[in-house]
Amino acid sequence: MRVDLNADLGESFGAWRLGDDEALLELVTSANVACGFHAGDPTTLRDTCRAAAARGVTVGAQVGYRDLAGFGRRFVDVAPDDLEADVLYQLGALEAMCRVAGTRVAYVKPHGALYNAVVHHERQAAAVVAAVRAYDPGLPLLGLPGSRLLALAEGAGLPTRTEAFADRGYHADGTLVPRTEPGALLHDADAIAARVVRLVTDGVVEAVDGSAVAVHADSVCIHGDTPGAVEVARSVRRHLEDAGVLVAPFATSARG
Repeated sequence: MRVDLNADLGESFGAWRLGDDEALLELVTSANVACGFHAGDPTTLRDTCRAAAARGVTVGAQVGYRDLAGFGRRFVDVAPDDLEADVLYQLGALEAMCRVAGTRVAYVKPHGALYNAVVHHERQAAAVVAAVRAYDPGLPLLGLPGSRLLALAEGAGLPTRTEAFADRGYHADGTLVPRTEPGALLHDADAIAARVVRLVTDGVVEAVDGSAVAVHADSVCIHGDTPGAVEVARSVRRHLEDAGVLVAPFATSARG
């Protein structure tokens, strides 16, 4: 058994600090690095890519809506052509930071409201796929199992990887509980770790209504901005390794 452990990083902005990126980079195998649209300033992105490269952590571009004020967690009804260009712009920005750090963008993951939108929103999912395909048709897209994003990506010949969330609640249909609803966020590190072990070893996660949801995940996400994220990541990694699961990236940022 093998699984990738990822976290959303590089989300600080200027004097405003969010999360403990340095500590999380010691625990995760992949870093979803903000690209400046929903979070992250240029210096933060450069420093995050440099720190990830120094630890051998794979870097992925976490692309989002142009929504710094809302942290990318508000749906934006952006035209598909504009969204495609926005994704390309973000990819190019992060690739530059990776290049000077001696690494590269190894996959793409939408952030926040865009992530949730492309589960069902055909036109926005198609725009994200078109951007990634135009940029690099060999670049994997990371997303929710059963999403339109991954279905369209597969149809376009792009590699895809499925993701589950350690610290988020699930509905019975396999979608995430919105952050505005009860049960959306989980906080108990040991309970989260036990849940992740079951997810990885049995392919099952318990939904908020108590039902068992079948979920296959190539990667498990821990939100870096969640209080106690470092403790959660440490507990999840320890429990996975104790269960005999190899924690390793699904992609590599090695250049060449």
